[in-house]
Amino acid sequence: MLKKRDKKVVIGRREIVDFPMLQLLQLEAKIDTGAYTSALHCKDIKLLEIDGKTTLCFKLLDETHPEYNEKEFHFTDFTKKTIKSSFGESEERYIIKTTVHIAHRKISSTISLTDRTNMRYPVLIGRKLLNGKFMVDVSKKHTGGFSQ
Repeated sequence: MLKKRDKKVVIGRREIVDFPMLQLLQLEAKIDTGAYTSALHCKDIKLLEIDGKTTLCFKLLDETHPEYNEKEFHFTDFTKKTIKSSFGESEERYIIKTTVHIAHRKISSTISLTDRTNMRYPVLIGRKLLNGKFMVDVSKKHTGGFSQ
């Protein structure tokens, strides 16, 4: 018998996600089982020394929420990792830990920061976040976890 927490929710190929710790709501995400990691579309990604701590600073890029684009985010807890893009190119990216709210579930996850200018969606959700929690029905989108 499946426990409630073990039950996988069916989501579509596109979903609306929130990043509550970043106060970012209603961002459209591409659900990509071919990608291992998740990514957030950012600009002006840089390291600064703030109050004696190395701090990762960045701004969001999202055409549908221009009000988010002016806010600068700061993280002192971050890592850097080499990630292979969908084009097969390796890229060094900064990784942050945050909470993602998708299909009525709040999930602690790592998110890479990258410029997704040539991509249609500001957020990519990869299989590391999806694994064991969701099943993707590519014929659906914006289900909110209520896919029939």
